[in-house]
Amino acid sequence: MTYVVKESCIKCKYMDCVEVCPVDCFYEGENMLVIHPDECIDCGVCEPECPVEAIVPDSDPSAEKWLAHNRDFSTTWPNITRKGEAPADADAWKDVQDKFAQHFSANPGKKKG
Repeated sequence: MTYVVKESCIKCKYMDCVEVCPVDCFYEGENMLVIHPDECIDCGVCEPECPVEAIVPDSDPSAEKWLAHNRDFSTTWPNITRKGEAPADADAWKDVQDKFAQHFSANPGKKKG
């Protein structure tokens, strides 16, 4: 089992989850994060840290379509090991539904350092 990041992370990207991950399995896109499913140890410490409830176990029915998304993008986006700044308008996006079709970016996040 693994955890996955869902659509509600898009344009929010708070990154509280990154700070608590013991195995650094988060990868950063331009406007969302993903979890590498082969690196996640299923500890679950990230799930309660997400203020928009974007992280769920892959056993959750809402996670099914996001598992492949997380797997695919975690192999091309840069690994992130420290919490960064959330987008300035993150709070305005946290309750928006159905963000994927119009707002998802496949571009990688900017590598820090």
